[in-house]
Amino acid sequence: MSSQNPDPDKEKITGLEPGGGVPPGETPPAEASTGGPQGHDEGGPGKAASRIWLVLIGIFVLLGLLYFVGYIAGLFS
Repeated sequence: MSSQNPDPDKEKITGLEPGGGVPPGETPPAEASTGGPQGHDEGGPGKAASRIWLVLIGIFVLLGLLYFVGYIAGLFS
């Protein structure tokens, strides 16, 4: 059984210059995907440190609200 070669002749490929270059105005071939880290790794504080700060701020705000409610109610005169 004979079949034709599915690959086209290199001389008949449109848009390529000798040596595989692409002339100006032509769409270049797709690039390979990049592997490995891309610089998005940040060295900030961990989740535990963020939660501790949120709890401390929450306690501070709650104590401030309780103080003002007590002041309005006449507990601190």
